[in-house]
Amino acid sequence: MKTNLQHYVWVLAIAGSMSTAALAADREIKVDDRLDSSADALADMMRASDNGIPQDLIDKAHCVVVIPGMKKAGFIFGAEYGRGFAVCRRHGGGWSAPAAMRSEGGSFGFQIGASDTDVVLLVMNDGGMKHLLSDKFTLGGDASIAAGPIGRTATAQTDAELQAEMLSYSRSHGLFVGISLTGATLRPDGETNRELYGHDSTNREILTGDFKTPAAAGRFEGALNRDSAARN
Repeated sequence: MKTNLQHYVWVLAIAGSMSTAALAADREIKVDDRLDSSADALADMMRASDNGIPQDLIDKAHCVVVIPGMKKAGFIFGAEYGRGFAVCRRHGGGWSAPAAMRSEGGSFGFQIGASDTDVVLLVMNDGGMKHLLSDKFTLGGDASIAAGPIGRTATAQTDAELQAEMLSYSRSHGLFVGISLTGATLRPDGETNRELYGHDSTNREILTGDFKTPAAAGRFEGALNRDSAARN
């Protein structure tokens, strides 16, 4: 019994040290760099030919959430942490200014290692947008989520889009076995919003108001509008 307890404590210590190191590194990234990383992740996942996010789904999405380099680390017990940005469509067309988001979660099961994963969520209906504008929600719990279809020929007529409030896409860099976005939480990142806009602002105010897109988000805005502009 004592040997099993010592092994359990050792496993927890390893998981804690790996997770803490990954999360600390993410917190040191500057806002401008995180916005540029969000732009790069979105652009790469949209231009990935037959394995990319279908443009027709981007066109139909009410909101888009991008979390570049989500940190996932652990040994048996795991932790997930990421910071990114959300935008929503304005009534007159175009996209809102970006609102900062945090993603956090934990997992248990067969898993080992660490990775950075670029995550894109497409919010497909009013129900999903309502969750996004709330103080906090859980993917797969409060908000229904499904793996999004890929490829240029994928259309809106899929079971995933008809039923799920959000469609998820991810691109991993590294080794991590047995993880899922289900159970992760998303909430506003007030600290980043304050740094980006110079004052306290709620995500609801940013995503539904008339906030001007800051210069630092120029590349991110360009990535959202790139394919639409090319067709016009």
